[in-house]
Amino acid sequence: MLADPGFRLLADLVADGDVVVLSGAGLSTESGIPDYRGETGRRRRSRPMTYQTFVGSAAARRRYWARSHLGWQHIDRAAPNAGHRAVAELQARGLVTGIITQNVDGLHQAAGARGVVELHGSLHRVRCLGCGERTARGELDRRLREANPGWSALADEVNADGDAALADEWIDSFRVVDCRSCGGVLKPDVVFFGENVPRERVRHCFALTEGAGTLLVLGSSLTVASGYRFVRRAVEHSVPVAIVNQGATRGDPHALLRLDAPLGAALTALLAALDAHL
Repeated sequence: MLADPGFRLLADLVADGDVVVLSGAGLSTESGIPDYRGETGRRRRSRPMTYQTFVGSAAARRRYWARSHLGWQHIDRAAPNAGHRAVAELQARGLVTGIITQNVDGLHQAAGARGVVELHGSLHRVRCLGCGERTARGELDRRLREANPGWSALADEVNADGDAALADEWIDSFRVVDCRSCGGVLKPDVVFFGENVPRERVRHCFALTEGAGTLLVLGSSLTVASGYRFVRRAVEHSVPVAIVNQGATRGDPHALLRLDAPLGAALTALLAALDAHL
């Protein structure tokens, strides 16, 4: 990898500093969290919950929370991998000045990264659609355990949003809890498909992108517009785009360089290259 001209160019770009990272699900697969559009996602053919379905159907919410309650156990136990740790180290060295993640797993922060912009929110928080109160997912987990004893051994497959495969008969018996403050509907504090990312969050990410020395895309296919738009904005402002991902991405035609490699190994090698002043 160190002899690859593209990798040497990546090391040069990162060494220049002012790097803004845009990370996607591919960065977390090595932590055991499957993605939707990568190889693990294609094998499972999972269908994510949409915002319209969630708010429009009590049955859909029961299905979501039953599966998510079990999947949360897997998300909560997940640990940062070498890729997350490398990004945090690059930030600690002053080379990465901004981190935008499409992931909702909190693993960048768990690895020690600071000021992470969670583009799509976080599974570690819950928001009431009535009063807007935000609470910790751990609190909801305790309440759901009390309302649904005996569920902890049911999960047999986990999806990228902390979802778990579950038979219909178990879903039908699941008890959903409401907001303790107002009795309103609880929703994970994440942006569902069909829901818009808050405008102020998008503006902040645009500002980070426009001021970057390099936009470094890690583990994202850039299929959805919410991430791809930052690649487009980088190109509009003559900010070079570097992509490290396993498989083709929507942003490849705009990239100065593109590496097809496992994220953990590639970013660990990048740190070694910087240490060696390559």
